[in-house]
Amino acid sequence: MALKLAIVGGGSTYTPELIDGFARLRDTLPIGELVLIDPAADRLELIGRLARRIFAKQGHGGLVTTTTDLTAGVAGADAVLLQLRVGGQAARDRDETWPLECGCVGQETTGAGGLAKALRTVPVVLDIAEQVRRANPEAWIVDFTNPVGIVTRALQTAGHKAVGLCNVAIGFQRKFAAHLGVDPELIRLDHVGLNHLTWERGVTLLDAPGADTGREVLPELLDGFGPEIAEDLLLPLPVIRRLGVVPSYYLRYFYQHDAVVAELKVKGSRAAAVAAIERELLEMYADPTLDTKPELLAKRGGAFYSEAAVQLIASLLGTGAASSVQVVNTRNDGVLPFLPEDAVIEVPASVGRDGVRPLPQRPVEPLYAGLIANVTAYEQLALEAALKGSRDRVFDALLAHPLVGQLDLAEQLTDRLLAENKAHLPWA
Repeated sequence: MALKLAIVGGGSTYTPELIDGFARLRDTLPIGELVLIDPAADRLELIGRLARRIFAKQGHGGLVTTTTDLTAGVAGADAVLLQLRVGGQAARDRDETWPLECGCVGQETTGAGGLAKALRTVPVVLDIAEQVRRANPEAWIVDFTNPVGIVTRALQTAGHKAVGLCNVAIGFQRKFAAHLGVDPELIRLDHVGLNHLTWERGVTLLDAPGADTGREVLPELLDGFGPEIAEDLLLPLPVIRRLGVVPSYYLRYFYQHDAVVAELKVKGSRAAAVAAIERELLEMYADPTLDTKPELLAKRGGAFYSEAAVQLIASLLGTGAASSVQVVNTRNDGVLPFLPEDAVIEVPASVGRDGVRPLPQRPVEPLYAGLIANVTAYEQLALEAALKGSRDRVFDALLAHPLVGQLDLAEQLTDRLLAENKAHLPWA
């Protein structure tokens, strides 16, 4: 069973990470054709040539093609991966800069910057999804594009076969496994929340891969490796130990907002650093002898994405395990009863050819449930603003966001957001 996969945004400097995973894990996900789709033709061909060299180096017989024609590229695809950035790194740099000038976190997935990215991205993704549906209504859409929760909710609301994927959970799984010296497949997470707003409330060391039995090891991890975990999250160790959970590192924007703002004003945007890495990567990719992903790519972000993507797509398309448990972004459907049914949550789910079903969750503690509910309300308002436009909707979303929540600040941020994004928001 040879599959056809398409990557929209295939000209990204991150694509070789996916290519490497597809090549290594070809027995799990047998790809007959991989299509890289991107409007940037020169960059696309550069990535395409490297992808072919990586496939050849690892003995993968699949065909790698490139195209700037979205309709042609997705035709007949069994799954389509979305990893696009509307406005490129320049827009990201602005998302991470102008909110700081208003005293708020500048970040590409949360706060005012995250809202700006959502407004630019949702209409483009929905247009792409419609073309995928016309080309193959049975194709799965796997969204890597941030903000994943809002984008996935937009896709599901429009009736697409879509699921969102993030690397935070698989990153924790790999790190916890390394601390304990065990196979990552033996680690199962009690991971709950929204995309980039999650907590590891438990870590089970399974008796065997895929087993239903095991023992809880989160206290052991916090006792034995607390300093390493805290350093990785940039959060105070006493707080982590008192909570008894491992928060996503994105929680730092909420738990230490003012300190992060002060830090970012000195350090500058992450986008500038990523742009410098990208320039160096592109020079490396142009070397015709390069046939592996360079170590520098790890600094670009997105570690373990390829493994997570292979596991997810293989289960959805039936080339992997008949059913597997994976952390994904999917429709709530009552799993977290304090959220709307159509909210998109990030939890472990049963994934198979029959789709994605989030697993039941034990009650979420008020300390986390309150923030989850607050950000879900913001995400709903953000989606309405992205779909319908209007200054008032942008203002409402910002006022609802827990990192904003003040009238004068929401007014100021609304004006800045609209001024910065006129080129991408026709209604503005």
